[in-house]
Amino acid sequence: MNDPVLGIDLGGSSIKAGAVVPATGELFGELESVPTPQPATPAAVEAALAGLASRIPAARGPVGFAFPAVVTQGRARTAANVDRAWIGTDGAALVARATGRAAWFLNDADAAGLAEMRLGAGRGERGTVLMLTFGTGIGSALFVDGRLWPNTELGHLQLPDALGEAELHASARVRAERGLGFEAWAQRVNLVLAEFQRLLWPDVIVVGGGVSERWEEFAPHLRSEARLVPARLRQNAGVVGAALYALESHAAGR
Repeated sequence: MNDPVLGIDLGGSSIKAGAVVPATGELFGELESVPTPQPATPAAVEAALAGLASRIPAARGPVGFAFPAVVTQGRARTAANVDRAWIGTDGAALVARATGRAAWFLNDADAAGLAEMRLGAGRGERGTVLMLTFGTGIGSALFVDGRLWPNTELGHLQLPDALGEAELHASARVRAERGLGFEAWAQRVNLVLAEFQRLLWPDVIVVGGGVSERWEEFAPHLRSEARLVPARLRQNAGVVGAALYALESHAAGR
């Protein structure tokens, strides 16, 4: 099947959706978005998804929904950056109701990582590849020889020297809230990268999230023993990965 597949990615400020061509990861038509409801309760998000999906008639088949939480067996298990009413919610069933189609639900950073490993900066990479998304928090997706270890949630890792959680120290939101320039922010990111290196020894780190659109401005200030590369799919990675995951899961009968 190479008909466009609907991928949806919920972020802190917006919900993005697009019809993804599976073979290339390109969008069929424009990326659509709506503001993330505040508060982003399951009911409010379901209503937003219904309206959003109706604006993308070209997409066919199953739907993938990338969500900022640990996801197991189609249910949200945490709620670090979303309304706590999501904990225990069957996200796949919610999306299926909203869109009228079979749906699959996965962690947003895992979705972005899958997209980059299949079609982007991680394609063909062996060894240990760590995808990091810098946004409202810090999302992570860990791959060993191309296989995903899901729900790593490394943004919640406690940094040494009482610096707190990684994402509370060096997310893109922290950069914006504190008015940090890229050099000052990169110093914080480097502390996070060093801790991930100490614990996981990745060969490659793919840097994604909205801030990846400005890679050339902050990349010269980053330091890591791993090879650092920008996400090629940039802000579309979550949408693309969600669509690919839905299509692969549907085909495998998972």
